[in-house]
Amino acid sequence: MGIDFHNDRNRFKYAFRHVDSLWMDLVKSLVPIENTSSAADIGCGGGIYTKALLKLGVNSVTGVDFSLAMIEGAKEASKGYQNLSFQHGSAYESGLKRNAYDLVLERALIHHIKDLYSCFQEAYQLLNNGGNLIVQDRTPEDCLLPGSQDHVRGYFFDCYLKLKDIELKRRYTSTFVTENLKRAGFKEIEEVTLWETRRVYETKHELLNDIKNRTGRSILFELENDELKSLIDYMDKSLPMNKKITEKDRWTIWKAVK
Repeated sequence: MGIDFHNDRNRFKYAFRHVDSLWMDLVKSLVPIENTSSAADIGCGGGIYTKALLKLGVNSVTGVDFSLAMIEGAKEASKGYQNLSFQHGSAYESGLKRNAYDLVLERALIHHIKDLYSCFQEAYQLLNNGGNLIVQDRTPEDCLLPGSQDHVRGYFFDCYLKLKDIELKRRYTSTFVTENLKRAGFKEIEEVTLWETRRVYETKHELLNDIKNRTGRSILFELENDELKSLIDYMDKSLPMNKKITEKDRWTIWKAVK
């Protein structure tokens, strides 16, 4: 089944979440933001991290996505921002100017990509000499941690083995990512791990409502409605009743230099 990113009903699924300050701090530690005047966010979805780059201090940021619905959602969610633009394009053919960007971000993108080399080659061509690429995604090891109050995503795979199989098929190992970055011409490749807070929920019912709506979780579109209800029941029994829930995900981040 899977999520239909092109369906207008899903245009806000990835548009209205706040970025964790730990992510902001990590990017600043990896990239000289004071020397970064232009950035491209490839696979920008609803533009959450496109806006975050602007907030970090990048002068001008362009978001690119293959879904016109997502682009429209990003534009609507970014009204009032200056020096921020969105356009239709893909990870293989972004449509952006060559040798024009100091930073390219590819966050939560590569697990949707079949040809990593071509994806990274496109990013390489967009960057100025000395420009930085940041790739953020989950390795199989990141994904398959057990479910807990902090690692809510783990409950998906505790409950449904078929989701575990789907996840393993679409996630790349760190070695494979690094090999393809080198093939595309990148150097000075650095890898770090980040536990990123996705959202803080005052009650578990707020979280379960997010799960019900499949908000920002493409993997849940692999479940039928009755399966999703069973997952919600399972999580309801597993999570404490009256505690605030800080949902975190473990990510691997690769920084590479042109």
